[in-house]
Amino acid sequence: MRGKTAEDLNLLELLDPVAEAAGYAIVRLRLMGGAETRRLQIMAERQSDGDMVVEDCARLSRAISEIMDAADPISGEYTLEVSSPGVDRPLTRLADFATFEGHEAKIELDRLAEGRKRFRGDLAGIEGDQVALDLEGEDETVLVPFAWIVEAKLVLTDALMKRGADIRAARLAAEGQMSEQQQTTE
Repeated sequence: MRGKTAEDLNLLELLDPVAEAAGYAIVRLRLMGGAETRRLQIMAERQSDGDMVVEDCARLSRAISEIMDAADPISGEYTLEVSSPGVDRPLTRLADFATFEGHEAKIELDRLAEGRKRFRGDLAGIEGDQVALDLEGEDETVLVPFAWIVEAKLVLTDALMKRGADIRAARLAAEGQMSEQQQTTE
């Protein structure tokens, strides 16, 4: 799910170590467009706290650009886009389903399960290599093998927006404390 095509997966193999060395994790990579104009879209987050601000995007973009220029894995011209996964982010790694437990998500499978391919409900964590989902109006938790999931993302809700606001507030408070400490040591 982090990459859709063989080309995406090859690029992930090349760029994952670069991102990790810089302190980031690639959430999703997509190479889109035709032969003429292509766009390499990379969603990433800091390994330490899952956050990603503009400065992080610029730092990771520079690191990726160096490797892309040297390795030249994409024929023709392309535009590199590095961004945060956003509040209603895609869920691409098994750990994402545990991290966002309690939040609403949409999941699409590559095959039928329980007579359907699309599910929507509250994430109930993971059990082994399966994703647990509490569906609205149903008593039992549905378990879906992670390997069957082709697309998953969080649904934008008030609870998810509050989580994002709380994370931003904590980051700003920490930055403010660091700034105060620097001023007192000068």
